[in-house]
Amino acid sequence: MSSAPHARLATATDAEALSRLNQEFNGGALRPPAKIIEHLHTNRNELIAVAELNGAIVGFGCAQSLYSFCYDEPFGEISELYVEQAARRKGVALTIMDCLEENLRERGVTHIRILTGRRNAAAISLYEHCHYVQDDEQLLEKRLQL
Repeated sequence: MSSAPHARLATATDAEALSRLNQEFNGGALRPPAKIIEHLHTNRNELIAVAELNGAIVGFGCAQSLYSFCYDEPFGEISELYVEQAARRKGVALTIMDCLEENLRERGVTHIRILTGRRNAAAISLYEHCHYVQDDEQLLEKRLQL
């Protein structure tokens, strides 16, 4: 019998699982758990949620609360969402979304944006299920040389 997924904000004890999941999601070298712990303690604008299923961390999501003098209220951006393959289609992504949205709401956020690939049908379907709507904005991107 499987239990229902549960999402919560990440803590330092989740750093190794976050490192593993991030590598599965983004590729490249493993992020050192010490760097993840440091980030958890210093980045106050970012929320990192983890999802547990049957006692194991199987997914994560990241959101930012952003502040500008141009607006009365902070706005949010969900920037990452990943669920490992074996845990998909079990409600894990929905629990992560609920956790991120609730924590953004507690920060005064009333408007959230999500960036995802145009061909990422599974993600778009999830976001639409959560009542997000596509807009007509265009993303432009540039890499700066350091």
